[in-house]
Amino acid sequence: MNHADLRHERLRSHRLSAPASTVLEAASHMLATQAQEFWGGRWAIAARTRGRMTVRDVDAAFDRGEIVRSWTQRGTIHLLAARDLAWVLSVTGERQARQLAAVRRAEAIDDEELARAERIARTALGGGNRLTRKDLFAAFESGGVSTARQRGYHLLVALSLRTVICQAPVVPRPGAPTREQYFVLTEEWVTDAASPADPVAEMFFRYIASHGPAGARDFAWWTGLPLGISRAAAERASDRLVVVEDSPEPLYIAAGPRPRRSASAPAVLALPPFEEYYLSYVDRTVPCAPEFLASIGPSMNGIVRPILIARGEAIGVWTHSIAVARHADEPVPELFTPGRATDAEVAAALDRYRDFITA
Repeated sequence: MNHADLRHERLRSHRLSAPASTVLEAASHMLATQAQEFWGGRWAIAARTRGRMTVRDVDAAFDRGEIVRSWTQRGTIHLLAARDLAWVLSVTGERQARQLAAVRRAEAIDDEELARAERIARTALGGGNRLTRKDLFAAFESGGVSTARQRGYHLLVALSLRTVICQAPVVPRPGAPTREQYFVLTEEWVTDAASPADPVAEMFFRYIASHGPAGARDFAWWTGLPLGISRAAAERASDRLVVVEDSPEPLYIAAGPRPRRSASAPAVLALPPFEEYYLSYVDRTVPCAPEFLASIGPSMNGIVRPILIARGEAIGVWTHSIAVARHADEPVPELFTPGRATDAEVAAALDRYRDFITA
């Protein structure tokens, strides 16, 4: 497939040209959406949902228990449907924990210390309690578990990988969009956990359904799993896949009905940092010309900038602040080349985001 055809099909798979009807449907379809920038993850889901969406709409889905955030893959925070959290971490959690073993040793977090932190977290959060990061750290300190240096952060990651805790309801922030979530006990918060018979095959299928056309190498990068495991997952999921290109490795889409494209879906979109449409593949020259990749990232410090796309092609980046009294400012575009989209199209794309973050 040429790049134009790949972009056309991926826009549909990503629900960018075929938006979902609800926040939960969009999040469930994507399986896991990168969201270490909290505002960015929420906008990624809103951009894939039909109609006028506001940050309050996405926050309400967190508060209802429909969606959560956690470290689901590659040591990075993702947003996903709450019912998918446990089985996704059954695929990726142990491997992530092994990769963080050296950091835990450097921070003197051994198994005994981690068990102590888990007991404290279960006591502090039990019975439906919810705590901010600061208050959970205070509970650790009161129980004799230090959060100095990076210990507190790595305790949160370790307990999240064990599905003990997750980030769910939002913490109110007067005058601006919230930047924080409460931690809760996963077993109390998630009351309808899915349990697929073959989690790795299910993860491959769901990745293809939301990101295809794509292949095993793309899935291996996205999940952080070895290529051999990824190829085996593709084989086990093959009855639910269609091969659309077989060289040098198969590219797949999901079998069965595809998301229906919407005639009203905008051709030009302002998408968030760490956007799945751009980041989730080995070859990022499909959505972006090679000479502009460095302008988006990942940079040396790992940052991936918000992007503007026109008919699936990256045409620029944009900036915006969600600081108090600044989140209502106009987003600022930085186009790579003129003429790929009209000024009115770019302005409309940025206005949709501004309406989302200020409502």
